[in-house]
Amino acid sequence: MADYLPFENFLRSVPRTTAPTEVVRRLETIAKPVRVARGASVPLESSTDLFVFISGGATKLIASASGGREQIVAFHFENDLVSIPADTWHSYGLSALAETSALVFPANEFLNIMQSEPAFCGILLERSLTALHRCRDKAVGLGRKSAEERLASFFVGMAERIGLANGGGCELDLPMSRRDIGDSLGLTIETISRQFGSLREAGLIETVGRTRVNLFDIPQIALRAGHI
Repeated sequence: MADYLPFENFLRSVPRTTAPTEVVRRLETIAKPVRVARGASVPLESSTDLFVFISGGATKLIASASGGREQIVAFHFENDLVSIPADTWHSYGLSALAETSALVFPANEFLNIMQSEPAFCGILLERSLTALHRCRDKAVGLGRKSAEERLASFFVGMAERIGLANGGGCELDLPMSRRDIGDSLGLTIETISRQFGSLREAGLIETVGRTRVNLFDIPQIALRAGHI
């Protein structure tokens, strides 16, 4: 994980602007730095909307409903800015998939400060649109796609976000378990295991241990994902 300098990492994540000193000071005043071990939850105030900047590590955003039911809504990685709603119809938590450092901002104060710096506003809007597009893609997957298409789409998304180029393919070091992947995609772990096997047999992926996945042909995997 990167050195524990969460606010400096936050400023580096918006390199297209040099924020005025006053804006930086105000942001630093409301930022709450946290560091949590793998498997622990990021401490959050559930009564208010929040933004969480992931300075280092990896997390899963979990929504909870009645009866102890939970759903993994999304995975987030270094330099992601996560919007977390206050508890209303559901409650939300952020759990570390690896040792994680983060900054927690109260959403209203964060947005008020951002609005005073146009370049920051543009970057925030871009990130919000990216998050919205991912949510819509996932909704299509959960509503209309087969198990193979859902897993293939997951691999394409992870390749874009955390993949390392490896020859003509891509190498993934996945911090989440296969059970987490299944929960995120609305599939059982048995189905996930079968789909991993199917993609291996097709020569499209190779698994190394429990975390490493090599993707050999991303365009073909995208076709199996039902992408147009």
